[in-house]
Amino acid sequence: MRALPFLAALSAASLISENAFAGGGFLGIDHRVAYDNSGIWNRNAQLGLLYGTVAGVGVGALAFGDQDTFGDTLWRSVDAMVFTGVTTEAMKYSFQRERPSQTSNPDLFFKGTHAQSFPSGEVSAISAAVTPFMATYGQDHPAVYALALLPAYDAVARVKARAHWQSDVVVGAAMGVGFGIYASRRHSPLILSWLPGGFQVGFIHHFKP
Repeated sequence: MRALPFLAALSAASLISENAFAGGGFLGIDHRVAYDNSGIWNRNAQLGLLYGTVAGVGVGALAFGDQDTFGDTLWRSVDAMVFTGVTTEAMKYSFQRERPSQTSNPDLFFKGTHAQSFPSGEVSAISAAVTPFMATYGQDHPAVYALALLPAYDAVARVKARAHWQSDVVVGAAMGVGFGIYASRRHSPLILSWLPGGFQVGFIHHFKP
């Protein structure tokens, strides 16, 4: 329940466009918006956010291990991102939806492996990364919910770049949140349990004098 404000903010932001109107697609919200790859919507900015998020979570998890709440949360974000990544890739190859850059028709599914619009892997990955932090710290530190701005920005940017339909980013966000909540509620991080014990200690703690 604590992650619901995040999903609500992301879903609302992802539907923003200059010409908002009812569209097509299986949710009835899909339509092309005016193409924009400038300023903060530039592709390099999107990739910077994605790679920065993945690197930050991954390096942080290795550095802090599972010795405190922060490190434990990082490893849960790792779980959520891996679960989400595997699932979204499987869905892309299964549904084979054409992107807005490929067609103006949002109802074109099963068009071959070149069509991988549904769902948004980037939005789902960033959503998965930040959800465990909101689930862990949000109740005591509401400002943590501001992390919702990261996937919300990416969702809008992906739609503006005509890389995804509105329903792609909404479903991607929902998947990321779902796996993030699941990872947060596990007794312990799953992937960490598969690794040697040194990873649980973390580099920072391991090399302390």
